[in-house]
Amino acid sequence: MRTAPAAKSRSIRNRRKASRSASSCRSGSSCFAQIRDFHIAKREEDIGYYAGYVGSSFMFGRALTSVFWGIVADRYGRKPVIIMGTIAVVIFNTLFGLSVNFWMAIAMRFLLGSLNGLLGPIKAYATEIFREEYQALGVSTVSTAWGIGLIIGPALGGYLAQPAEKFPSIFPKESVFGRFPYFLPCLAISVFALVVTIATCWLPETLHKHHKSSKFDAACEDVETAPLMSGTKYKTQKAEGKAPKKSLFRNWPLMSSIIVYCVFSLHDMAYTEIFSLWAVSPRRYGGLSYTTEDVGNVLAISGAGLLIFQTCLYPYFNRLLGPVVVARLNGVLAIPLLSSYPFIAMLTGLSLSIVLNCTSVAKNVLSTSIITSLFLLQNKAVDQDQRGAANGIAMTAMSLFKAAGPAGGGAIFSWAQKRQDAAFLPGNHMVFFILNVVEAIGVLMTFKPFLVERR
Repeated sequence: MRTAPAAKSRSIRNRRKASRSASSCRSGSSCFAQIRDFHIAKREEDIGYYAGYVGSSFMFGRALTSVFWGIVADRYGRKPVIIMGTIAVVIFNTLFGLSVNFWMAIAMRFLLGSLNGLLGPIKAYATEIFREEYQALGVSTVSTAWGIGLIIGPALGGYLAQPAEKFPSIFPKESVFGRFPYFLPCLAISVFALVVTIATCWLPETLHKHHKSSKFDAACEDVETAPLMSGTKYKTQKAEGKAPKKSLFRNWPLMSSIIVYCVFSLHDMAYTEIFSLWAVSPRRYGGLSYTTEDVGNVLAISGAGLLIFQTCLYPYFNRLLGPVVVARLNGVLAIPLLSSYPFIAMLTGLSLSIVLNCTSVAKNVLSTSIITSLFLLQNKAVDQDQRGAANGIAMTAMSLFKAAGPAGGGAIFSWAQKRQDAAFLPGNHMVFFILNVVEAIGVLMTFKPFLVERR
């Protein structure tokens, strides 16, 4: 079972990347064009508003079913839930690419979110399959795959959307790719997810159901010694963050890390939505007037930088500083970085390309490191037989916040487009200011007594 950490990292990364690429809706860039082609927005400034709802429908669906899938993973194993999740990607992501109107797109995203419950089990799996000294690498692999999927999704959308216009010699306008200009990137992700589904059949299960006799003996010992436990000892355990077993909602180390995770997830989802909308929006609205291919290039470079940092440097920083300090420090550094975005839009040419790529890499590295640290805190706060349910609770709460992220980010962006001449924080200055407020709230919540780490 204990295979090489590098091999396990690749296996987990592929499954996570398939799910996250599918859930990105190719955020912003080609999604912006897709919503425009549905002709549901009356004005160009309102496209971001409707694009946000497409992204939110996935998260809302996942919020409704994450606890259920976590319980299933604890009872029947991580592997069956992972396989079902990747199959859902194959089916509903393909149908999303064939959407003929806005409401069909919303429905496909909602069904994909409802039936794709693999994120919680994958987080539990990464913690369980690695030895303790490699757990930071395992969990960073999950969050790295999440971040890379977040980048690859929009990048694929930028490169492969509208192929009949970009590559008419290969994709005639009379073909299915001409009739459904956003089908090709969805199909590419679905094919990748199908390959991952097949590979997952050889995935070893980590939820062990043997050694029942030893568990029975341990339970008997607990019953025999329970009357001897003094009130002082119980209070000491409670003060150290060790909640009674099976009481997930009373486990404050778990719940506090979930709440902080939700705040940062809200910020990240809103940022992802806003970044691509901002990049493709016209210069007269404070955007960059980028094409979908330009956005894809920026995100691809960000993915490469993120992969290098998370696999090579994050485990070292985690050992040196600990997950709480890493999350707090990265949150602090992200605030001035976000404040620079409205000024980046004033640049042109090569200087714009260099500064934007460097800033995008840094922002994605900081955000993913925060999520990785909170993943570690959540999975350390519970025992193995509760990890599926605990991650299900985390996914439900996070999905509710992330459902608000795209919709809120799109609405804020559309609102900011209409106040270019405001005296206080005009245009995109207000957008990134609001993102910084959410980031600052998350940073403040990483301090005691709110965030508690289980010892």
